[in-house]
Amino acid sequence: MVERLVSAKAPLFELDCVNPDGSFAKASLEENVKAGKWTIFFFYPMDFTFVCPTEITAFSDRYAEFADLNADIIGCSCDTIYTHQAWMKTSRREGGIGKINFRLAADHTHEAAEKYGVLIEDEGVALRGLFIISPEGDLRYSVVNDNNIGRDVDETLRVLQALQTGGLCPANWHPGDETLHV
Repeated sequence: MVERLVSAKAPLFELDCVNPDGSFAKASLEENVKAGKWTIFFFYPMDFTFVCPTEITAFSDRYAEFADLNADIIGCSCDTIYTHQAWMKTSRREGGIGKINFRLAADHTHEAAEKYGVLIEDEGVALRGLFIISPEGDLRYSVVNDNNIGRDVDETLRVLQALQTGGLCPANWHPGDETLHV
């Protein structure tokens, strides 16, 4: 039986990561919870591929909008921090991602990908899973895509904003729309 993640405590993680400035550090859910931040935690298959850089740079280009909503973005793959760093040092024109505005975490042990239910075990890579975690550490949203399909940054922002209303948001709700009153 598959374990339910949404509306439960998010699995904790502490992973080595590469900061936007290229330095190494740790990324942990506990750190974001202590800081009272929302966490956008997303997995992608691997560095130096085709769809992945389009997603990472799209999230990076819109990072300020997430920061304005008190949200921290952490990207994660099963690659190492050294591969992440090399990818960040490679320009977008040359197949890299260049400078980005959020941390890339390395799940080379596959532990986080397994906990979040996105590990493709026989390939050693993760599916495109995206998770929105509340400042209290509750997993509030989960979407998992086939690896051939990139995610929509607008939809991630819309869902985050809907969650932050604390209300009931009907289908096709957008910021500024009324929530349901029951």
